[in-house]
Amino acid sequence: MASATFAIAVTWTVLIVVTTTVTSVVQANLGVNWGSMASHPLNPNIVVNLLKDNGIKKVKLFDSDSWTVNALSGSKIETIVGIPNDQLESLATNYNHAKDWVKENVTAHIYDGGVNIRYVAVGNEPFLTAYNGTYVKLTFPAMQNIQKALNEAGYNKKIKVTCPLNADVYESASNHPSDGQFRSDILDEMKEIVQFLDRNNAAFMVNIYPFLSLYLNPDFPIDFAFMDENGRSINDKGKTYTNVLDANYDTLVWSLKKIGHGDMKIIVGEVGWPTDGNKFATVGLAKRFYDGLLKKLASKKGTPMRPNEKLEVYLFGLFDEDTKSIQPGFFERHWGLFRYDGKPKFPIDFTGKDNDKMLVAAKGVQYLEHKWCVVKNSVKDLRTISSQVDYACSMSDCTTLGYGSSCNNLNAKGNISYAYNMYFQMQDQSVEACVFGDSAEIVTKNASVGNCLFPIQIVSVGQRLMTMNIVVFFTTVLVSLMLSMYV
Repeated sequence: MASATFAIAVTWTVLIVVTTTVTSVVQANLGVNWGSMASHPLNPNIVVNLLKDNGIKKVKLFDSDSWTVNALSGSKIETIVGIPNDQLESLATNYNHAKDWVKENVTAHIYDGGVNIRYVAVGNEPFLTAYNGTYVKLTFPAMQNIQKALNEAGYNKKIKVTCPLNADVYESASNHPSDGQFRSDILDEMKEIVQFLDRNNAAFMVNIYPFLSLYLNPDFPIDFAFMDENGRSINDKGKTYTNVLDANYDTLVWSLKKIGHGDMKIIVGEVGWPTDGNKFATVGLAKRFYDGLLKKLASKKGTPMRPNEKLEVYLFGLFDEDTKSIQPGFFERHWGLFRYDGKPKFPIDFTGKDNDKMLVAAKGVQYLEHKWCVVKNSVKDLRTISSQVDYACSMSDCTTLGYGSSCNNLNAKGNISYAYNMYFQMQDQSVEACVFGDSAEIVTKNASVGNCLFPIQIVSVGQRLMTMNIVVFFTTVLVSLMLSMYV
């Protein structure tokens, strides 16, 4: 009996080793973006456990929040910490500020069993034309100062500086990759940055979004946005392109080549597909996109210009973020592989081997009470409360009500109830948040309609801290009162 048990144990060990090996083939070059622009963010410790449960070994952050970064201690997850654009001026104009930043946000986390920081991402798409050149003269000096501070702190070989840039920093007049070149208005700055990255043996980081090609151009061939080779192809100097990701990537390769750096390492800092907020932002199309991308990574095939290169990509993103700007579109709040509460949206296989299964959900998530805010049945003329609806949506997230979205088919009453409930949930189910001129009421029956989810919000990080502080305060007061009785 003991021998049989030992044999089974050995068999399971072999299976585990084989599975781990297969998984790591893709995951060695696969990471995720962990954003935090949510009204009720998950506890960072819960998120790190979710990353580990799903075998995710690389993560990119958009800032250096100490609680978030500390949560990664001991995880061995390769980490990119970020510096927001609003800090670029301070870091570019004052080297002491750069030294202080490195001390507080890097050195503080580097110790035995600490955080595995590999890159500092200085700025986030700072050359977007929408910024009207605000950060053009600040980005490179900030990068220089941070790298200098890293070097002085002894991290020059381990931690590199880069800058996540949007794909709009280069262009092609003919839509052929070989005509790619950096934008003329930022050409000098791009040359400086590329030369700097090359000297420091760092990677050029670019964000590529095939979804946006489809969203912004009504004539864009939909199949060209995916990597299942079902659409038309483009021939460019003997190279065949069957998808926009390859074409966009190689446009960058050509742009780099034309300034003398054609062999520079490239990291795709963001790539993904949203699941709501637009007619093309659906779970089905998101799954199609990720299936094609992950199979491409598993094949170890690069792009036509770099066929033998293993692409390194960071999926965008980990969670839906309900406070992101919707200026680009309602879809901006729905990029997550996971919902706001850490539940996976669809089956996926990170190995690209067609072994689809639901990702492991976040564990230990606490929800608010099971109650919803809806419009009262007694309200007969819904037009009289239109201003209440406008207010509710302006102070919450109604992006799923838009055309082609998951809650687009609700009737007028359903739309109002959805708006009321979103405001109610984002206000932590406060009784005062479900009044709306006496047109709303709190119910305990799930208000969801079909595939349209009326969510219950989670207990947020801030709420837990507030609760803990209140408990500590009243405990301190109580102890003080008790002690005063004996004085």
